[in-house]
Amino acid sequence: MWKRTDHQPKIKAGDGPQVGQFKELGSSQESAMPHPLELSEFQSFLVFEDISHHIKEVGAQMVKKVNAIFQLDITKNGKTILQRTIDLKNGSGDMYPGSARLPADTVFTIPESVFMELFLGKMNPQKAFLAGKFKVSGKVLLGQKLERVFKDWAKC
Repeated sequence: MWKRTDHQPKIKAGDGPQVGQFKELGSSQESAMPHPLELSEFQSFLVFEDISHHIKEVGAQMVKKVNAIFQLDITKNGKTILQRTIDLKNGSGDMYPGSARLPADTVFTIPESVFMELFLGKMNPQKAFLAGKFKVSGKVLLGQKLERVFKDWAKC
């Protein structure tokens, strides 16, 4: 789905910060997040870091097209392990750790394994949603705009 062709970081099982190296900051659920985190719990961390850099480069253009705030809650074993907000509604766009500072238009609750399969293009997002692989609350149809953002990011 969001497979990046040329400068996609080499993400594979076991990649990520070393145990105890990364601490989720700015999250209202910080105390609910497991510490120290196991390496396998943060494959998605590298993905978010790369997307964040992309938003800094072309965020203003994305704000004009998307006009929405997305919150992504990445889970493992039913607990949130990583939370990111993608604000493509205000200023020149931003991505930051934690829950949305302003009300999110759409909130995705996605198990990390499903997120990685979606990211690597191994799973269709619409089929995964309809099969109940992840949850969406708020304006569900805005999910298509987020998918477009990730596809644009993958082209860079």
